[in-house]
Amino acid sequence: MKRLYLLLLMPALVLLAKSPAGEPTPVTSKMLENPSPNDWLMYNRTYDSQRYSPLKLINKSNVGQLKLAWSMMQAKGSQETIPLVHDGVMYLQAPGAIVQALDATSGDVIWQYERPLPDNQKTGAKAKTIALWEDMVFWTAPDAVVALDAKTGKLRWEAKTDTRGQSQGAFIAGDKVISGGTCPNAASCYISAHDAKTGKLLWKFYTAARTGEPGGDTWGDTPDDKRTAATWGLGGTYDPATNSVIWGVANPTPNSRAERHGGEYQNLGSHGPMDLFSDSTISINATTGKLNWYYQHLSGDDWDSDWTNDRTLVTTTLNPTTATAKWFNKKIKAGERRDIVLATGEPGGVFALDRKTGEFLWANPWPYDVPQFWLKNIDDKGITYLNEDLLFTGPNQDKVLCFFNTRSYWAQGYSPATNSLYVPWVDVCNSVHTKDKGARSAHDGINREGSKPEELSGVSKINASTGKIEHIFKGPNPINGAMLLTAGDLLFFGDLGMKFRALDAANGKVLWEQTLPGPIANSTITYAVNGRQYVAVLTGDGGLTASVYRYAKDVTAPRGANGLYVYALK
Repeated sequence: MKRLYLLLLMPALVLLAKSPAGEPTPVTSKMLENPSPNDWLMYNRTYDSQRYSPLKLINKSNVGQLKLAWSMMQAKGSQETIPLVHDGVMYLQAPGAIVQALDATSGDVIWQYERPLPDNQKTGAKAKTIALWEDMVFWTAPDAVVALDAKTGKLRWEAKTDTRGQSQGAFIAGDKVISGGTCPNAASCYISAHDAKTGKLLWKFYTAARTGEPGGDTWGDTPDDKRTAATWGLGGTYDPATNSVIWGVANPTPNSRAERHGGEYQNLGSHGPMDLFSDSTISINATTGKLNWYYQHLSGDDWDSDWTNDRTLVTTTLNPTTATAKWFNKKIKAGERRDIVLATGEPGGVFALDRKTGEFLWANPWPYDVPQFWLKNIDDKGITYLNEDLLFTGPNQDKVLCFFNTRSYWAQGYSPATNSLYVPWVDVCNSVHTKDKGARSAHDGINREGSKPEELSGVSKINASTGKIEHIFKGPNPINGAMLLTAGDLLFFGDLGMKFRALDAANGKVLWEQTLPGPIANSTITYAVNGRQYVAVLTGDGGLTASVYRYAKDVTAPRGANGLYVYALK
């Protein structure tokens, strides 16, 4: 095992080794639109955000022979990121506000850039994604959007940011760097676009609509400087066919309706739109930053129920029925083909929307349909109606709704072989308590009543055409690892119990399993160099790791066990 403690004593920029395949070629826009199977060029590999690899050197017949090819221990700090690979070079944000380029066949460090920051900011650096374009690596450091030279790691440009928390990461849409993050105040609640060549700010889209702007009236009398809705989680994606940035937005804050609307509990209604663009999927013109369309999954959030994180783009025929989807658009003609967006939320629920218009297509309660599910109905216009029994009518009340952080910034995936979305879940509900006027509501996750400890977490296989849900895997360990699908008919992912697995993507049968030195954090990717396929995963603690552990009291793993582990066939 390679140990990198010595790198912490080196200068901010370190050049150590050569690339395994010579000088990497620039990553063109065409390459991003149609990447080599050998590469992993963006956080979910492709613009459709499917996390599906055409590689099949590792498949169902030989996956049991996977062995550790190389590994690397890492410094302390938050671990939420996903590596990228191009021409045999792996690029990643390492804990401690560090970006590295590694030999993807051995882990040897080619260069390392360390952001000059106070120590408390370094350990908290947790951008979930980095990006590649032309000869640059893009990263949202805690204090700026940064472009580094892909060959040397030298700083090419930096665009200082305001108070926006840089938790989301960077993403390339055409020739623009798109990024979002947390927003401690209304001025920092935006998605931004920077010119990828120069770092010039091109536009901002404010995710909490302001007075006089589209959606601004849905906040009522709430002042503009009190309107907040972040994009803190995993970023969205880009549709080159429509030049659209498709993104998810988190809950409005403060968390309860009364706190946002002058202490008003009554007369706010159970449907929207309300507090736009919170808890929505939005489509933005990538050139202008103007809104194309929005769909609000949860209007007037009363419970801190995020709908940020990734969206998956799929082209499929549509055949939802009453047997497969609780709600669906009756105007759909059976078998008609659509370009769709698939979205799952932290409070549970899965939706299919038209990619060009945002039209509602179908939806289901997920992972389970239970009486305490937050959503009651979706009408013929696609408007969602909240479960009124779970809305607060005054201070000092308690409610339990399902679900809570059932999935978060660990990415979902899709396989064209099964036309199915694969999503991890944790069977936990949300216990919420309102306090006296002026005090913020409190909430925490609790195990769902009637749930089984040995089935606390699992993976759902959701048919994109019909909406039918199958739970193909269940276990006691909360899953915080990204889904990875391959042409070898495999599904890879890891959990907080330190288990890294390969499943048969068709039926969920476990074909291979390893115990790692720490909990798996997001990350899972695959790539090939010189005809050899590799599967890589990171271990360590993310922002939600500690809270999720509380739901699985018998699951233990060492804290701060940050590392990178790469497997291949012998």
